[in-house]
Amino acid sequence: MSSHQSHENYYVPAQSKWPIVATIGLLVSFFGVGTWFNDLSAGREGSNGPLIFFVGGLILAWMLFGWFGNVIKESRAGLYSAQMDRSFRWGMSWFIFSEVMFFAAFFGALFYIRMWSGPWLGGEGSKGVANMLWEGFEYSWPMLQNPDSKLFPPPSAVIDPWHLPLVNTILLVSSSFTITLAHHALKKNHRGPLKAWLAATIVLALAFLFFQVVEYIEAYTELGLTLGSGIYGATFFMLTGFHGAHVTLGTLILVVMLVRIMRGHFDPDQHFGFEAAAWYWHFVDVVWLGLFIFVYVL
Repeated sequence: MSSHQSHENYYVPAQSKWPIVATIGLLVSFFGVGTWFNDLSAGREGSNGPLIFFVGGLILAWMLFGWFGNVIKESRAGLYSAQMDRSFRWGMSWFIFSEVMFFAAFFGALFYIRMWSGPWLGGEGSKGVANMLWEGFEYSWPMLQNPDSKLFPPPSAVIDPWHLPLVNTILLVSSSFTITLAHHALKKNHRGPLKAWLAATIVLALAFLFFQVVEYIEAYTELGLTLGSGIYGATFFMLTGFHGAHVTLGTLILVVMLVRIMRGHFDPDQHFGFEAAAWYWHFVDVVWLGLFIFVYVL
């Protein structure tokens, strides 16, 4: 067998427990969330939902640590060929595509509410007769008046886009530049600048998360903008909350990349793990730009 042919061998790992562990972790997590939300809606105190959700999260964390640890060991052992590298790239591409469609569903809901269902309730358009359900309701966005303000108290005001959201936009856009500079440093095998730029990216990410928490506290305590403040609050927190969860996950990924780099992993030619992290981070940045424009500004 020639050297070229041996490099094209496709590594098939032994049977693994991690897929079934992941399945159990997801099942427990979603069961915990469902229990938690059902108990909240029913007004029951002392729900076990948060505890179940936390246990599910621990199972998922164990799975990720173990499964990705196996992949790292296999990669470091030289078991992966060019074909395996292509498989990883396709896998990451489809994963990011699934994330794009995930957020597309929420953005679609936002546009549907703003362009169709909201105006209908306000008496506009072909289905404006729906206004008969809530006589006197006048639609405007952002909704500071709800059809049923007793059941869903509207917020007194909305988040000013030109303060914390603008700061967070600058932070995330800057982080895209710093991780790109880190990637260029890796391709040139400049380990010092690589570590510095990646560490800067992590600092910017943590600053973003800090200001997001500050913004949420302001929304709940000062503006009355909550998940229970009608469709505006629901869409606001669903979109920004899921994005914040993705930023948190992306930050953890970047921290893992930094630890691996500190341990001497990756070289200028073989570093798809770092590339995948950069792809994911750029995706998170692009989603935030959409949020800033369509949720905060317009």
